[in-house]
Amino acid sequence: MTLRTIESLGSLAGKRVIVRCDLNVPLKDGVITDDGRIRASLPTINELIHAGARVVVVSHLGRPDGAPDAKYTLAAVAQRLCELLGKPVTFAQDTVGTGAHEAVDALQDGDVALLENLRFNAGETSKKDEEREAFAKRLAVFGDAFISDGFGVVHRKQASVYELAKLLPSAAGLLIATELDVLDRLTEKPAKPYAVVLGGSKVSDKLGVIAHLLPRVDSLLIGGGMMFTFLAALGHQVGSSLLEKDQIDTVRGYLDEARARGVEIVLPTDVVVASKFGADAEHQVRPVDSIESSPWGSSGLGLDIGPDTAARFAEVIRASETVFWNGPMGVFELAPFAAGTRTVAEALTAVNGLSVVGGGDSAAAVRTLGFHDEQFGHISTGGGASLEFLEGKRLPGLEVLGWQ
Repeated sequence: MTLRTIESLGSLAGKRVIVRCDLNVPLKDGVITDDGRIRASLPTINELIHAGARVVVVSHLGRPDGAPDAKYTLAAVAQRLCELLGKPVTFAQDTVGTGAHEAVDALQDGDVALLENLRFNAGETSKKDEEREAFAKRLAVFGDAFISDGFGVVHRKQASVYELAKLLPSAAGLLIATELDVLDRLTEKPAKPYAVVLGGSKVSDKLGVIAHLLPRVDSLLIGGGMMFTFLAALGHQVGSSLLEKDQIDTVRGYLDEARARGVEIVLPTDVVVASKFGADAEHQVRPVDSIESSPWGSSGLGLDIGPDTAARFAEVIRASETVFWNGPMGVFELAPFAAGTRTVAEALTAVNGLSVVGGGDSAAAVRTLGFHDEQFGHISTGGGASLEFLEGKRLPGLEVLGWQ
Protein backbone atom coordinates (compact mmCIF):
# COMPACT_ATOMS: atom_id res chain seq x y z
CA MET A 1 0.00 0.00 0.00
CA THR A 2 1.49 3.34 -1.08
CA LEU A 3 -1.23 5.58 0.30
CA ARG A 4 0.09 8.93 1.53
CA THR A 5 -0.57 9.37 5.25
CA ILE A 6 -0.99 12.44 7.46
CA GLU A 7 2.60 12.04 8.67
CA SER A 8 3.84 12.64 5.11
CA LEU A 9 2.58 16.23 5.34
CA GLY A 10 5.01 17.14 8.11
CA SER A 11 4.14 19.60 10.87
CA LEU A 12 0.64 21.02 10.49
CA ALA A 13 0.81 23.45 13.39
CA GLY A 14 -0.65 26.79 12.34
CA LYS A 15 -1.59 25.48 8.89
CA ARG A 16 -5.07 25.49 7.42
CA VAL A 17 -6.02 21.91 6.63
CA ILE A 18 -9.08 21.07 4.56
CA VAL A 19 -10.58 17.72 5.59
CA ARG A 20 -13.02 16.04 3.22
CA CYS A 21 -15.32 14.02 5.47
CA ASP A 22 -18.43 12.04 4.64
CA LEU A 23 -21.02 13.55 6.98
CA ASN A 24 -23.95 12.45 4.82
CA VAL A 25 -26.12 11.39 7.75
CA PRO A 26 -29.83 10.55 7.67
CA LEU A 27 -32.16 13.30 8.84
CA LYS A 28 -35.81 13.22 9.86
CA ASP A 29 -37.53 16.57 10.32
CA GLY A 30 -34.11 18.17 10.59
CA VAL A 31 -32.93 15.77 13.32
CA ILE A 32 -30.01 13.37 12.81
CA THR A 33 -31.22 9.78 13.21
CA ASP A 34 -27.80 8.09 12.92
CA ASP A 35 -24.58 10.00 13.71
CA GLY A 36 -22.27 7.08 12.88
CA ARG A 37 -20.50 8.88 10.05
CA ILE A 38 -19.89 11.94 12.19
CA ARG A 39 -18.38 9.80 14.94
CA ALA A 40 -16.22 8.00 12.37
CA SER A 41 -14.71 11.36 11.33
CA LEU A 42 -13.61 12.28 14.86
CA PRO A 43 -10.18 10.55 15.05
CA THR A 44 -8.75 12.50 12.11
CA ILE A 45 -10.28 15.81 13.19
CA ASN A 46 -9.03 15.35 16.75
CA GLU A 47 -5.55 14.48 15.55
CA LEU A 48 -5.43 17.70 13.55
CA ILE A 49 -6.73 19.72 16.50
CA HIS A 50 -4.01 18.27 18.73
CA ALA A 51 -1.43 19.03 16.03
CA GLY A 52 -2.42 22.70 16.19
CA ALA A 53 -3.90 22.83 12.70
CA ARG A 54 -6.71 25.16 11.66
CA VAL A 55 -9.27 22.62 10.54
CA VAL A 56 -11.66 23.30 7.66
CA VAL A 57 -14.18 20.45 7.35
CA VAL A 58 -16.07 19.98 4.08
CA SER A 59 -18.76 17.45 3.23
CA HIS A 60 -21.91 16.83 1.25
CA LEU A 61 -25.36 15.82 2.46
CA GLY A 62 -28.03 14.31 0.27
CA ARG A 63 -28.48 15.17 -3.38
CA PRO A 64 -29.39 18.83 -3.81
CA ASP A 65 -29.47 19.87 -7.43
CA GLY A 66 -26.30 21.97 -7.45
CA ALA A 67 -27.94 24.88 -5.59
CA PRO A 68 -28.73 25.78 -1.95
CA ASP A 69 -31.64 23.81 -0.49
CA ALA A 70 -32.57 24.25 3.17
CA LYS A 71 -33.56 20.58 3.38
CA TYR A 72 -29.91 19.60 2.92
CA THR A 73 -28.14 22.11 5.13
CA LEU A 74 -25.27 20.87 7.30
CA ALA A 75 -26.36 23.04 10.24
CA ALA A 76 -27.52 20.06 12.33
CA VAL A 77 -24.25 18.27 11.52
CA ALA A 78 -22.25 21.26 12.76
CA GLN A 79 -24.14 21.19 16.05
CA ARG A 80 -23.59 17.44 16.51
CA LEU A 81 -19.92 17.73 15.58
CA CYS A 82 -19.57 20.46 18.19
CA GLU A 83 -21.12 18.19 20.83
CA LEU A 84 -18.95 15.20 19.94
CA LEU A 85 -15.71 17.20 19.81
CA GLY A 86 -16.54 19.02 23.03
CA LYS A 87 -15.50 22.35 21.53
CA PRO A 88 -17.01 25.07 19.32
CA VAL A 89 -17.39 24.45 15.59
CA THR A 90 -17.91 27.50 13.40
CA PHE A 91 -20.54 26.87 10.74
CA ALA A 92 -20.23 28.82 7.50
CA GLN A 93 -23.59 29.22 5.81
CA ASP A 94 -22.06 29.01 2.36
CA THR A 95 -19.29 26.91 0.79
CA VAL A 96 -17.01 29.30 -1.09
CA GLY A 97 -18.71 32.66 -0.47
CA THR A 98 -18.27 35.47 2.04
CA GLY A 99 -19.42 33.35 4.98
CA ALA A 100 -16.85 30.65 4.26
CA HIS A 101 -14.00 33.16 3.86
CA GLU A 102 -14.89 34.90 7.13
CA ALA A 103 -15.13 31.59 9.02
CA VAL A 104 -11.77 30.34 7.74
CA ASP A 105 -10.00 33.67 8.23
CA ALA A 106 -11.11 33.74 11.89
CA LEU A 107 -9.67 30.31 12.73
CA GLN A 108 -6.93 30.06 15.32
CA ASP A 109 -4.65 27.06 15.90
CA GLY A 110 -6.76 24.06 16.97
CA ASP A 111 -10.05 25.63 15.83
CA VAL A 112 -12.61 23.91 13.59
CA ALA A 113 -14.96 25.27 10.94
CA LEU A 114 -17.51 23.39 8.85
CA LEU A 115 -18.48 24.80 5.48
CA GLU A 116 -21.97 24.43 4.04
CA ASN A 117 -22.95 21.49 1.81
CA LEU A 118 -20.50 21.05 -1.07
CA ARG A 119 -23.29 19.94 -3.38
CA PHE A 120 -24.95 23.35 -3.16
CA ASN A 121 -22.41 24.07 -5.91
CA ALA A 122 -22.90 22.44 -9.31
CA GLY A 123 -19.13 22.20 -9.83
CA GLU A 124 -18.78 19.59 -7.07
CA THR A 125 -20.45 16.80 -9.02
CA SER A 126 -20.23 18.15 -12.57
CA LYS A 127 -19.37 15.64 -15.28
CA LYS A 128 -17.22 18.30 -16.95
CA ASP A 129 -13.60 18.26 -15.82
CA GLU A 130 -13.18 22.02 -16.20
CA GLU A 131 -16.20 22.77 -13.97
CA ARG A 132 -14.97 20.46 -11.22
CA GLU A 133 -11.48 21.95 -11.50
CA ALA A 134 -12.84 25.49 -11.23
CA PHE A 135 -14.79 24.67 -8.07
CA ALA A 136 -11.81 22.82 -6.57
CA LYS A 137 -9.67 25.93 -7.07
CA ARG A 138 -12.21 28.00 -5.12
CA LEU A 139 -12.01 25.46 -2.28
CA ALA A 140 -8.23 25.21 -2.37
CA VAL A 141 -7.77 28.84 -1.26
CA PHE A 142 -8.96 27.77 2.20
CA GLY A 143 -6.12 25.31 2.77
CA ASP A 144 -2.39 24.78 2.97
CA ALA A 145 -2.95 21.02 2.87
CA PHE A 146 -5.75 18.56 2.12
CA ILE A 147 -6.76 15.38 3.91
CA SER A 148 -9.25 13.03 2.30
CA ASP A 149 -11.21 11.11 4.93
CA GLY A 150 -14.62 10.59 3.35
CA PHE A 151 -14.39 6.92 2.46
CA GLY A 152 -17.99 6.86 1.29
CA VAL A 153 -17.11 9.08 -1.70
CA VAL A 154 -13.68 7.83 -2.81
CA HIS A 155 -15.28 5.94 -5.69
CA ARG A 156 -16.54 9.25 -7.09
CA LYS A 157 -14.53 11.60 -9.31
CA GLN A 158 -15.79 14.78 -7.65
CA ALA A 159 -14.15 18.15 -7.09
CA SER A 160 -13.57 17.80 -3.35
CA VAL A 161 -12.44 14.18 -3.69
CA TYR A 162 -10.23 14.16 -6.77
CA GLU A 163 -9.35 17.60 -8.16
CA LEU A 164 -8.76 19.21 -4.75
CA ALA A 165 -6.28 16.48 -3.85
CA LYS A 166 -4.22 17.44 -6.90
CA LEU A 167 -4.12 21.13 -6.01
CA LEU A 168 -2.76 20.86 -2.46
CA PRO A 169 -0.30 18.64 -0.56
CA SER A 170 -2.63 15.75 0.19
CA ALA A 171 -2.94 12.60 2.25
CA ALA A 172 -5.47 10.06 3.48
CA GLY A 173 -7.04 10.43 6.90
CA LEU A 174 -7.24 7.81 9.63
CA LEU A 175 -10.71 6.61 8.64
CA ILE A 176 -9.70 5.82 5.07
CA ALA A 177 -6.58 4.02 6.33
CA THR A 178 -8.73 1.92 8.68
CA GLU A 179 -11.30 1.11 5.98
CA LEU A 180 -8.61 0.01 3.55
CA ASP A 181 -6.89 -2.15 6.14
CA VAL A 182 -10.15 -3.99 6.81
CA LEU A 183 -11.06 -4.35 3.12
CA ASP A 184 -7.56 -5.59 2.38
CA ARG A 185 -8.06 -8.33 4.98
CA LEU A 186 -11.28 -9.32 3.19
CA THR A 187 -9.56 -9.73 -0.17
CA GLU A 188 -5.97 -10.75 0.54
CA LYS A 189 -5.64 -14.07 2.38
CA PRO A 190 -8.73 -13.77 4.62
CA ALA A 191 -8.91 -16.14 7.57
CA LYS A 192 -10.98 -19.23 6.76
CA PRO A 193 -13.79 -20.19 6.78
CA TYR A 194 -14.85 -17.02 4.97
CA ALA A 195 -18.56 -16.20 4.57
CA VAL A 196 -20.11 -13.33 2.64
CA VAL A 197 -23.72 -12.36 3.35
CA LEU A 198 -25.44 -10.33 0.66
CA GLY A 199 -28.89 -8.78 0.80
CA GLY A 200 -30.57 -5.59 -0.26
CA SER A 201 -32.99 -5.06 -3.07
CA LYS A 202 -31.26 -5.70 -6.39
CA VAL A 203 -29.02 -8.58 -7.41
CA SER A 204 -27.69 -6.38 -10.23
CA ASP A 205 -26.04 -4.13 -7.62
CA LYS A 206 -24.05 -7.08 -6.29
CA LEU A 207 -23.04 -8.95 -9.45
CA GLY A 208 -19.52 -7.53 -9.51
CA VAL A 209 -18.96 -8.42 -5.86
CA ILE A 210 -20.21 -11.97 -6.38
CA ALA A 211 -17.94 -12.45 -9.37
CA HIS A 212 -14.87 -11.09 -7.59
CA LEU A 213 -15.43 -12.93 -4.30
CA LEU A 214 -16.48 -16.37 -5.54
CA PRO A 215 -12.84 -17.51 -5.91
CA ARG A 216 -12.11 -16.33 -2.35
CA VAL A 217 -15.04 -17.36 -0.15
CA ASP A 218 -16.23 -20.61 1.35
CA SER A 219 -19.89 -19.64 1.72
CA LEU A 220 -22.13 -17.07 0.04
CA LEU A 221 -25.42 -16.38 1.82
CA ILE A 222 -28.17 -14.66 -0.19
CA GLY A 223 -31.12 -12.80 1.38
CA GLY A 224 -33.05 -9.57 0.91
CA GLY A 225 -34.91 -8.68 -2.27
CA MET A 226 -32.13 -10.13 -4.39
CA MET A 227 -32.92 -13.64 -3.14
CA PHE A 228 -35.98 -13.86 -5.38
CA THR A 229 -33.92 -13.69 -8.56
CA PHE A 230 -31.88 -16.63 -7.21
CA LEU A 231 -35.05 -18.53 -6.29
CA ALA A 232 -36.49 -17.86 -9.74
CA ALA A 233 -33.24 -19.19 -11.24
CA LEU A 234 -33.96 -22.44 -9.42
CA GLY A 235 -37.45 -22.57 -10.92
CA HIS A 236 -39.50 -21.27 -7.99
CA GLN A 237 -42.50 -18.99 -8.41
CA VAL A 238 -42.00 -15.81 -6.33
CA GLY A 239 -45.37 -14.05 -6.56
CA SER A 240 -45.08 -10.25 -6.69
CA SER A 241 -41.73 -10.25 -4.89
CA LEU A 242 -38.90 -8.12 -6.25
CA LEU A 243 -37.50 -9.92 -9.28
CA GLU A 244 -34.95 -8.98 -11.94
CA LYS A 245 -35.90 -11.31 -14.77
CA ASP A 246 -33.06 -10.08 -16.96
CA GLN A 247 -30.54 -11.36 -14.40
CA ILE A 248 -31.86 -14.91 -14.03
CA ASP A 249 -29.45 -16.40 -16.57
CA THR A 250 -26.52 -14.53 -14.99
CA VAL A 251 -27.48 -15.89 -11.58
CA ARG A 252 -27.66 -19.44 -12.98
CA GLY A 253 -24.13 -18.95 -14.22
CA TYR A 254 -22.94 -17.98 -10.75
CA LEU A 255 -24.70 -20.99 -9.23
CA ASP A 256 -22.86 -23.24 -11.70
CA GLU A 257 -19.53 -21.53 -11.01
CA ALA A 258 -20.02 -21.87 -7.26
CA ARG A 259 -20.63 -25.62 -7.60
CA ALA A 260 -17.52 -25.96 -9.75
CA ARG A 261 -15.42 -24.09 -7.17
CA GLY A 262 -16.84 -25.93 -4.18
CA VAL A 263 -18.36 -22.74 -2.78
CA GLU A 264 -21.58 -23.21 -0.84
CA ILE A 265 -24.29 -20.76 -1.90
CA VAL A 266 -26.77 -20.77 0.96
CA LEU A 267 -30.21 -19.76 -0.30
CA PRO A 268 -33.40 -19.28 1.70
CA THR A 269 -35.57 -22.29 2.39
CA ASP A 270 -38.45 -20.21 3.74
CA VAL A 271 -39.60 -16.60 3.39
CA VAL A 272 -42.06 -14.26 5.08
CA VAL A 273 -44.82 -13.55 2.56
CA ALA A 274 -47.12 -10.55 3.04
CA SER A 275 -50.42 -9.40 1.59
CA LYS A 276 -48.96 -5.96 0.84
CA PHE A 277 -46.05 -3.67 1.63
CA GLY A 278 -46.75 -2.18 5.05
CA ALA A 279 -46.26 -2.65 8.79
CA ASP A 280 -49.91 -3.66 9.13
CA ALA A 281 -49.80 -6.26 6.36
CA GLU A 282 -51.04 -9.79 6.97
CA HIS A 283 -48.16 -12.21 6.60
CA GLN A 284 -47.09 -15.80 7.03
CA VAL A 285 -44.00 -17.95 6.64
CA ARG A 286 -43.91 -20.05 3.49
CA PRO A 287 -41.41 -22.61 2.11
CA VAL A 288 -39.69 -21.24 -0.98
CA ASP A 289 -41.36 -23.85 -3.20
CA SER A 290 -44.86 -22.70 -2.22
CA ILE A 291 -44.67 -18.91 -2.02
CA GLU A 292 -47.70 -18.57 -4.30
CA SER A 293 -49.67 -21.01 -2.14
CA SER A 294 -50.13 -18.32 0.47
CA PRO A 295 -53.64 -16.83 0.86
CA TRP A 296 -52.55 -14.01 -1.49
CA GLY A 297 -51.46 -16.25 -4.34
CA SER A 298 -49.40 -14.60 -7.05
CA SER A 299 -49.90 -11.16 -5.48
CA GLY A 300 -48.07 -12.14 -2.28
CA LEU A 301 -44.86 -10.26 -1.50
CA GLY A 302 -41.79 -11.83 0.08
CA LEU A 303 -40.45 -9.26 2.56
CA ASP A 304 -37.99 -11.19 4.76
CA ILE A 305 -36.12 -14.45 5.03
CA GLY A 306 -37.96 -16.99 7.17
CA PRO A 307 -36.93 -18.27 10.62
CA ASP A 308 -35.42 -21.53 9.36
CA THR A 309 -33.31 -19.63 6.86
CA ALA A 310 -32.25 -17.10 9.48
CA ALA A 311 -31.19 -19.93 11.81
CA ARG A 312 -29.16 -21.57 9.03
CA PHE A 313 -27.50 -18.26 8.11
CA ALA A 314 -26.62 -17.67 11.77
CA GLU A 315 -25.07 -21.14 12.01
CA VAL A 316 -22.82 -20.54 9.00
CA ILE A 317 -21.85 -17.05 10.21
CA ARG A 318 -20.92 -18.16 13.72
CA ALA A 319 -18.77 -20.99 12.32
CA SER A 320 -16.76 -18.56 10.14
CA GLU A 321 -13.51 -16.75 10.92
CA THR A 322 -14.16 -13.92 8.46
CA VAL A 323 -17.60 -12.51 7.61
CA PHE A 324 -18.56 -9.63 5.33
CA TRP A 325 -22.20 -8.54 5.30
CA ASN A 326 -23.78 -6.05 2.92
CA GLY A 327 -27.52 -5.54 2.58
CA PRO A 328 -30.43 -6.27 4.96
CA MET A 329 -32.26 -9.57 4.84
CA GLY A 330 -35.71 -7.98 4.60
CA VAL A 331 -37.62 -4.75 5.04
CA PHE A 332 -36.10 -4.17 8.48
CA GLU A 333 -37.74 -0.73 8.77
CA LEU A 334 -41.08 -2.51 9.24
CA ALA A 335 -41.19 -4.49 12.51
CA PRO A 336 -42.87 -7.65 11.14
CA PHE A 337 -40.07 -8.04 8.59
CA ALA A 338 -36.99 -7.23 10.69
CA ALA A 339 -36.36 -10.64 12.28
CA GLY A 340 -34.05 -11.97 9.56
CA THR A 341 -31.81 -8.92 9.64
CA ARG A 342 -31.74 -8.98 13.44
CA THR A 343 -30.74 -12.66 13.52
CA VAL A 344 -27.90 -12.08 11.05
CA ALA A 345 -26.67 -9.08 13.06
CA GLU A 346 -26.73 -11.08 16.29
CA ALA A 347 -24.72 -13.85 14.64
CA LEU A 348 -22.09 -11.37 13.46
CA THR A 349 -21.58 -10.17 17.04
CA ALA A 350 -20.63 -13.76 17.96
CA VAL A 351 -17.98 -14.25 15.24
CA ASN A 352 -14.64 -15.30 16.69
CA GLY A 353 -12.67 -13.45 14.06
CA LEU A 354 -13.28 -10.50 11.72
CA SER A 355 -16.90 -9.41 11.24
CA VAL A 356 -17.53 -6.51 8.86
CA VAL A 357 -20.82 -4.70 8.32
CA GLY A 358 -20.50 -3.21 4.85
CA GLY A 359 -21.95 0.24 5.32
CA GLY A 360 -25.05 1.75 3.74
CA ASP A 361 -28.35 0.12 4.65
CA SER A 362 -26.59 -2.60 6.67
CA ALA A 363 -25.03 -0.03 9.01
CA ALA A 364 -28.36 1.76 9.35
CA ALA A 365 -30.08 -1.53 10.07
CA VAL A 366 -27.85 -2.65 12.94
CA ARG A 367 -28.14 0.74 14.63
CA THR A 368 -31.89 0.95 14.06
CA LEU A 369 -32.28 -2.49 15.61
CA GLY A 370 -30.40 -1.42 18.74
CA PHE A 371 -26.94 -2.86 18.16
CA HIS A 372 -23.79 -0.89 19.00
CA ASP A 373 -20.81 -0.39 16.70
CA GLU A 374 -18.48 -1.95 19.27
CA GLN A 375 -20.29 -5.30 18.93
CA PHE A 376 -18.85 -5.78 15.45
CA GLY A 377 -15.30 -5.97 14.18
CA HIS A 378 -15.90 -3.05 11.83
CA ILE A 379 -18.81 -1.07 10.44
CA SER A 380 -17.86 0.51 7.13
CA THR A 381 -18.87 4.08 6.35
CA GLY A 382 -18.95 3.47 2.62
CA GLY A 383 -21.49 1.08 1.16
CA GLY A 384 -20.86 1.83 -2.51
CA ALA A 385 -17.14 2.40 -2.05
CA SER A 386 -16.77 -0.85 -0.12
CA LEU A 387 -18.55 -2.82 -2.81
CA GLU A 388 -16.52 -1.27 -5.63
CA PHE A 389 -13.30 -2.01 -3.75
CA LEU A 390 -14.37 -5.64 -3.30
CA GLU A 391 -15.21 -5.78 -7.01
CA GLY A 392 -11.59 -4.89 -7.72
CA LYS A 393 -12.46 -1.56 -9.30
CA ARG A 394 -10.09 1.42 -9.39
CA LEU A 395 -11.25 4.17 -7.05
CA PRO A 396 -10.23 7.66 -8.22
CA GLY A 397 -10.33 9.19 -4.73
CA LEU A 398 -7.70 6.68 -3.60
CA GLU A 399 -5.53 6.69 -6.70
CA VAL A 400 -5.06 10.45 -6.41
CA LEU A 401 -3.62 9.79 -2.91
CA GLY A 402 -1.07 7.31 -4.23
CA TRP A 403 -3.03 4.09 -3.80
CA GLN A 404 -2.03 1.31 -6.19
